Amino acid sequence: MSRQAKAVVVREWGQPVQVETITVEGPKRGEVTIKVAACGVCHSDLSAATGKIPYPAPLVLGHEGAGEVIEVGEGVTGFEVGDYVVSSFISMCGKCRQCVRGRPVLCEGARKAMVTLPDGTVRTKGADGEPLNVFGACGVMAEYATMHVDNCVRIDKDIPLQNAALVGCAVMTGVGAVFNTAKLEPGSRAAVFGVGGVGLNAIQGCRTAGAEMIVAVDTSDSKLATAREFGATHTININEVEDAGKAVKKLTGGGVDYAFECVGSGAVVAQAYKALGRGGTAIVVGVADPRDKTTVGTLSLPADERTIKGSWLGSARPQFDFPRILALYKADKLKLDELITRTYTIEEAGQAFDDMVAGKNARGVIVFE
Repeated sequence: MSRQAKAVVVREWGQPVQVETITVEGPKRGEVTIKVAACGVCHSDLSAATGKIPYPAPLVLGHEGAGEVIEVGEGVTGFEVGDYVVSSFISMCGKCRQCVRGRPVLCEGARKAMVTLPDGTVRTKGADGEPLNVFGACGVMAEYATMHVDNCVRIDKDIPLQNAALVGCAVMTGVGAVFNTAKLEPGSRAAVFGVGGVGLNAIQGCRTAGAEMIVAVDTSDSKLATAREFGATHTININEVEDAGKAVKKLTGGGVDYAFECVGSGAVVAQAYKALGRGGTAIVVGVADPRDKTTVGTLSLPADERTIKGSWLGSARPQFDFPRILALYKADKLKLDELITRTYTIEEAGQAFDDMVAGKNARGVIVFE
């Protein structure tokens, strides 16, 4: 059945987001409809609204959501009405070369579902009946969303859904960059450049993995103070040093084993690389403008055996990693409650984006009634 839902929609790049009443159609084969309980306000949503991520408008935002299954489509066996789920914004077919070799986040078919469901169509329509694209096959910044089962991960019902929602992007991206991409070894030294929602999770990932020194690097003293609460042992304000990479190297006595770039800037990637010691690895996590470039000293790659690696959604295997992260949360090994600085109603979505741009929140979350 079709349902009316309030949703946050981008109509034109660079213009304020709008809250509209849309129609969400029921599930087709292999799909489920969820009643969304909460959706994190992610910088990637802002990038889609500005056109930095060039998803075509009109677009329903939201990819970091959690909710309850209220309807299942034909052929669905892995989900039933009443299940709690977290959205996953990358479609994973389970059959292509990348999926079967254990790299589902690089699914060869994922790019076909960047703004639609995997079959190339959408279940969302505007007031005049026009189709609305959906961010990452999700579009969960709405009261209801219909998604393919490959974009849903079932979770335990004893976890608050507004906390669970964050695992769909910020937590998975930051913690996964440490656990899965870097495979950080206990006793290592690490630096995290940029301590917003993703950077804070990289920091607590480093702490949980056993790093003995964790340096947080940012421009904001308040964010750096929060970074210490999440496990940073040292902090550097970029505005107070001439060269952040050199400052990290001096502080750590020769450089870090792992440097995580969580900003999305070629210049910051270069600083993270410069902060490495011999044999170190720089993990690029931030989403940069497609035109952005970075430069490193070529000789240092072989001479110091340094490495640059990319990390997309924390090299996730969502069906395995989302429950694993939530188990660590239940065991008090990862912080989720403390990540949520403020909750908003959907009518306050514009304010939520403004607050994110102003750096007021570790994570803002839209909570639905």
